[in-house]
Amino acid sequence: MLRYLRGRAGPDADDLASETWISAAQGLGGFLGGGDDFRAWLFTIARHRLIDQRRKAKRRPPASSMDDATTELPALDPSPEEVVAAASGGDEAARRIANLLPADQADVILLRVVGGLSVDEVAAIMGKKPGTVRVLQSRGLKRLQKYL
Repeated sequence: MLRYLRGRAGPDADDLASETWISAAQGLGGFLGGGDDFRAWLFTIARHRLIDQRRKAKRRPPASSMDDATTELPALDPSPEEVVAAASGGDEAARRIANLLPADQADVILLRVVGGLSVDEVAAIMGKKPGTVRVLQSRGLKRLQKYL
């Protein structure tokens, strides 16, 4: 789930993952199903948190130049988080997929490959028909093949 969020949300992924786990913990009492159902349910929550975060970002006013003047200077040495992120090739691959593909195609590829979810599970998460998910996956893979 974190790799999916890193591919789709970039630097906000860790915050979204925390929000996802909090939401999952709050709704766990009403969850029914097995391990695969839980994984699909968790990815559904993560995708909803991502959509909510993007909606909030659209409503926020752009940062002023005064905000830029008060930002911290970058550290000379990378933080432990940056070292781990740089060493994680899967996260970089997820980001590249998200940057190269339209949002729906990137979601399908990341949910299917990174999340290991079935076509039916991805269709339920995205609110689309299984046939549409297959088409998005096929188009996304063809598009990626052009870049490779």
